[in-house]
Amino acid sequence: MNNPTRSFSPRAARALIAATVSAAAFATAGVAHAEPQGFLETVKHHTTLINTVPENGDQNPYAVVVAPATAGTIKQGDVLVGNFNNSTNLQGTGSTIINYHPDTKQMTVFATVPRDLKECPGGIGLSTAMTMLKSGYVIIGSTPSNDGTTGTKGAGCLIVIDPNGKVASTITSPNINDPWGNMAVVDNGTSATLFVSNAGFGVGGANGEPPVFKQATVLRLDLDVPTAKPPVVKKETVIGSGFGAQADKGVFLVGPTGLALSGDQKLLYVSDAIGNRITEIDEPMTRDTSAGVGRQLTADGLLHRPLAMVTAPNGHLLVTNALNGQIVEIDPASGKQIYARWIDTDKAQSPPGNGDLFGLAMTPEGDGFYFVQDDVNTLVLAK
Repeated sequence: MNNPTRSFSPRAARALIAATVSAAAFATAGVAHAEPQGFLETVKHHTTLINTVPENGDQNPYAVVVAPATAGTIKQGDVLVGNFNNSTNLQGTGSTIINYHPDTKQMTVFATVPRDLKECPGGIGLSTAMTMLKSGYVIIGSTPSNDGTTGTKGAGCLIVIDPNGKVASTITSPNINDPWGNMAVVDNGTSATLFVSNAGFGVGGANGEPPVFKQATVLRLDLDVPTAKPPVVKKETVIGSGFGAQADKGVFLVGPTGLALSGDQKLLYVSDAIGNRITEIDEPMTRDTSAGVGRQLTADGLLHRPLAMVTAPNGHLLVTNALNGQIVEIDPASGKQIYARWIDTDKAQSPPGNGDLFGLAMTPEGDGFYFVQDDVNTLVLAK
């Protein structure tokens, strides 16, 4: 049976084509204006703000923290950056925290910690572990070395610095050994809870391929914060243990680095660099025993030795990679890795950006993030 055919006038054909094109354009526009899948889609520009090297020549910026309050020489919204290396570029010997002032676009030195601070086992090498409390006190980890290698490293400590940049006290403990990764913090004003990873247990100098020691921990410190006085440790609890850590010539240590809390504070996320994964620890605020390495949330895929980690306003995790210049966005509800974005394309490394990304902090408005490129000693804003 033959199918009847319809004939169109040229005008009708043109009208049909126009309607089809219009519909296609509308559909494309609909896709283009769809709600973003994640936070990284909303980030459009990267702006290099400053070179982070102060007058004493310290290099290798690691820690990045945005000030939550105005106190002493710090203004709310200022960006504090800690340096891990000294002027001769020896790792574990940096002693300065610089302060970038977004309102004036200027940099000042907030603190220079004495290199031979006797209360800190092994001396001073300011690590990625840093926070500022609402009271104005800054707490930063020391992962020190005498010669830039783990062969001479000390256990280090946490250094408490007053709002004017003077050392107020130190925190040492058998549970503290090379406080390493960026802290997760709950600050209630008169009390605070800090979570810090410790990557130094068992790790020392080694010839050839350094061994992996599965002794790294996550420590919870419950603090009392008296008015106009340094915070005091009320209780300390190891809530995570058994993470891998390894000496490394390029970055000193490889170990658990990123810590971030869920919005309801019922989960603590840990970036396990050696395991190339993100794990989660239940009830981190109240648990009184170690959860071991916790439960795996996601692994491999876009992750290439995950480092610093923060929580974006949409609840997703943002994690920098150590082995390339990418930042990865993860939906913790599903464990899905949404995508990776290049934020460091420096081809001096292979792959680009390899080993450059340590510190990471959200802007106060939540519309972007600060990060450091430690190979070129710069602070960058992405928004």
